[in-house]
Amino acid sequence: MEFIESMNLGGLALGIATFLTIGIFHPIVIKCEYHFGVGCWWWFLLLGLLFCALSVFTANWLISTILGVVAFSSFWSILEIFQQRKRVQKGWFPKNPKRKY
Repeated sequence: MEFIESMNLGGLALGIATFLTIGIFHPIVIKCEYHFGVGCWWWFLLLGLLFCALSVFTANWLISTILGVVAFSSFWSILEIFQQRKRVQKGWFPKNPKRKY
């Protein structure tokens, strides 16, 4: 019982949260590029700035860190949305027939 009480599960929780965040942002980027094109990059910028602010003003270290992971995943998604456009142009992903490329 003493061993279980001395365990620190914060790192494991952070790892799981990071894994889920990356997994969630991947299809979001694909869907956003399909429906809105690369013009929606600023949504990810605003989302990243919002989560950065929330991270700074959150007292709990684990929640603050997870908010920071979400913030920088949002910033990374700005790059990924432009990369997604290239993947669509190469034919790796379907084009939206309602938009001009």
